[in-house]
Amino acid sequence: MADKELIRLNNITKNYRVGTEVVKALRGITINIYRNEYVALMGPSGSGKSTLMNLLGCLDTPTSGEYILNNKDISKLADNDLAEIRNKEIGFVFQTFNLLPRSTALDNVALPLIYAGVGRVQRNKKALEVLDQVGLSDRTHHKPNELSGGQRQRVAIARAMVNNPSIILADEPTGNLDSKISLEIMGLLQKIHEAGNTIILVTHEENIALHAHRIIRLRDGLIESDTRNNNVVRLESLEAAI
Repeated sequence: MADKELIRLNNITKNYRVGTEVVKALRGITINIYRNEYVALMGPSGSGKSTLMNLLGCLDTPTSGEYILNNKDISKLADNDLAEIRNKEIGFVFQTFNLLPRSTALDNVALPLIYAGVGRVQRNKKALEVLDQVGLSDRTHHKPNELSGGQRQRVAIARAMVNNPSIILADEPTGNLDSKISLEIMGLLQKIHEAGNTIILVTHEENIALHAHRIIRLRDGLIESDTRNNNVVRLESLEAAI
């Protein structure tokens, strides 16, 4: 299975200085994540899960330890190099959607392709394809304030997918949605996973974590447990609930 390894964290620590105090947010995290896994990261406030998410998403670097992504050690890369990896390797889905308010759904989805240097015709073609995949081909020219919360999150998911990243990193993706729309979004993420994508889901909600196939729980900067989920919520039951 080693050839399918996507992420390897070896004894990762992260310290922050707050005034004269050093806060040890991560105290030695070792995790392997494989291609096409669906992993949920859980933990109470202060557990280190947000810090770990930032490191996995190349938004921050560890104090010590090794982060291997796609067979490349990215633990000590400069900010510009990390930005390039973020754009190529990681698709982000945030609780607050993070869409550009004055841009259409199409332009929001195409944005990562601009940074990747893709020409307008090709990036619009690709953006249209992924908008169709998330069921929004009829909303391409709508701006965020013309979309429902669920539709905005679908745009955000399409944007995360547009570069064919190695990882979809979803941070509390249903946090601002009602229960019915949350099920729809989790059903969409399940379909994306079944299509071959690796998903890392950060959540504090047990019922949302149960959509993942593996649940990693953190507490006090350490891994408390790392278990297979034998009760995965399946798409069939989702469709029955919607």
